[in-house]
Amino acid sequence: MPREGTGPDFIEALARGLEVITAFGPHRPEMTLAEVAGATGLARPTARRILLTLEELGYVRTDGRGYALTPRVLDLGVAYVRSMGLWDVARPHLERLVARTNESCSIAQLDGSDIVYVARVAVPKIVGLSVQIGTRFPALPTSLGKVQLAALPPAELDAVLAQASRSGLVPRWQPDRAERDAELREVRARGWALTDEQLALGIRSVAAPLRDGSGRVIAGVNVNCHAAETSVEKLLEHHLPLLLQTAGEIGADFARLDRVPHVTVPALP
Repeated sequence: MPREGTGPDFIEALARGLEVITAFGPHRPEMTLAEVAGATGLARPTARRILLTLEELGYVRTDGRGYALTPRVLDLGVAYVRSMGLWDVARPHLERLVARTNESCSIAQLDGSDIVYVARVAVPKIVGLSVQIGTRFPALPTSLGKVQLAALPPAELDAVLAQASRSGLVPRWQPDRAERDAELREVRARGWALTDEQLALGIRSVAAPLRDGSGRVIAGVNVNCHAAETSVEKLLEHHLPLLLQTAGEIGADFARLDRVPHVTVPALP
């Protein structure tokens, strides 16, 4: 259902437009007007006006029977990454890490109880789950999620994990509260996290936190491998030291970027 605002400045039309965009997904890349209305809980006339507006803006296309998103929707996510400067800072470091490990490396940030991938350098290997920019997984069973969850205060952690995942994936690891807290305490103490087929069969990874200039954890960076190809011993003994070094370098560069004065140049008349 469309989200309801909590204040007088809430713009319901904008919220409904975003609901329509996010209704599309891997299992429904194209939908009819009736399907869009059903997926969003909107009345058909409202859904139609939103779709026509998005079509005029270039975010949706139609063949007369159904509607589908256009690549222009990627501009919304790219604007976020560019505004952070994270990808420009991280890319050369991730590329060097991939060259030294021959494994895919990624950066993800928390979004509710999920992680969302914001940067990635991949190697052509077959893995059980497809990952790309914007991919969403439950945070707790991932190494990228663990290093960020471990940095949260207890009350905030409980509030975050109380939110339902929007990934559509049911992880293999379903810990109770005591097991969860013990795992995150260990991550917090050692400064990195391991996931060994807790998300899905064959997926093994190790992650480190990324910090800004104030020391706040803002993301996680990982090395991801196939469990049949890379042992836990190799992941921890060879890949982990390189990962920790890379995380420190990215964090230092991001802190330097954050200290650069941002000057706004007025447009010429």
